[in-house]
Amino acid sequence: MVGLPEDPVTIEFGRFKVVRHRRELLADGRPVELGGRAFDTLLALIDARGTVLGKDELLSRVWPDRVVEENNLAAQISVLRQAFGADRHLIRTVAGRGYQFTGEIRAAAAAAAGPPPSRMTNLPAAVSELIGREAELREVTALATAHRLVCLVGAGGIGKTRLSLEVARRLLPRFPDGVFVAELGPLSSSELVPGTVANALGLAHVAGTVSHEGVAAAIGTRKLLLVIDNCEHVIEAAASMAEALLRGTPGASLVATSREPLRVSGEYVYRVPPLDLPAEDNQDTEDVLRHGAVRLFVSRAHAAEPRYVAEGPVAAATVAICRRLDGIPLAIELAATRIVAFGVDGVAARLDDRFRLLTGGRRTLPRHQTIRAGGPAPVGDLRRRLCAGRRRRRRGE
Repeated sequence: MVGLPEDPVTIEFGRFKVVRHRRELLADGRPVELGGRAFDTLLALIDARGTVLGKDELLSRVWPDRVVEENNLAAQISVLRQAFGADRHLIRTVAGRGYQFTGEIRAAAAAAAGPPPSRMTNLPAAVSELIGREAELREVTALATAHRLVCLVGAGGIGKTRLSLEVARRLLPRFPDGVFVAELGPLSSSELVPGTVANALGLAHVAGTVSHEGVAAAIGTRKLLLVIDNCEHVIEAAASMAEALLRGTPGASLVATSREPLRVSGEYVYRVPPLDLPAEDNQDTEDVLRHGAVRLFVSRAHAAEPRYVAEGPVAAATVAICRRLDGIPLAIELAATRIVAFGVDGVAARLDDRFRLLTGGRRTLPRHQTIRAGGPAPVGDLRRRLCAGRRRRRRGE
């Protein structure tokens, strides 16, 4: 097999092409829809340069720092073979050893593929699977395809950021000039919004003082998608930024997240709901475990404590916790990690003191700061601190 340069931008084999920085697979020049895990699996196999990768090695590359069942890997291999169709032999199963990519690879030079990868996207890698948002993911992806500005609105901890980033990853193939995210959460002043957006887009040369209009002019006619995350505390500046981009950049589309709408012309508001919960009288354990809130708790609890099994009384306590937390994803994730210290029954019993319970299990504290036991948003401001912790982890601090 031909040796590959380090991380080539475009990889070709047969009638297929992988555009690494866009996370895109093309067949005969046409995009093939692949989920994030399937794409990561394909890249891992390609990067092995024909070496057989054991199942454990693949699992560690595709699901880093997570414990997942082996059948998850088999499912992604099946997805890839379906995408390859008549060329399904490109992925070979080596009995007792693992999987091997058999394609004859032609690596294109980076210059031929356009701008360098760092300028095509700054989206963070997904560190965990988005659970229970299948319907919302389809709906928001369709809306972002049809409308130039979609604003995801909801209470803190409802999952606006996670949903927006997953939508952005899915839309990478549609935006040849890139998909980017500008995080407004850390900003202490509205005046910092234009510069933050310019930096996120990699605009090194914005004429004069950085302004909303200057950023729009620098983007010009490029076809790109920008996620503007956590707009609520600089809402006026975020709205002005969005309005300037809509007016001055015909090829740009926006997805914003906020606790309130931006209220600008052309905005489509999508209210992010809590994860779905089973009915109070639902005694069917198998059906109960299909609901998004319960699935999220089960996944995160098992990752924190591999001995956790949602059966019998444990399943009943799990459902009770999810109901008490109103299906709020962040609160459910935090509660799931606390079963290591208290067990499922212990977590359920301690929910009256939510702040102490839910903030005690993370080494990197979440961005939200208050949990009001009787309030409509049980995580209050916890999300602000959680996301700050996630940003520190991505920077390696």
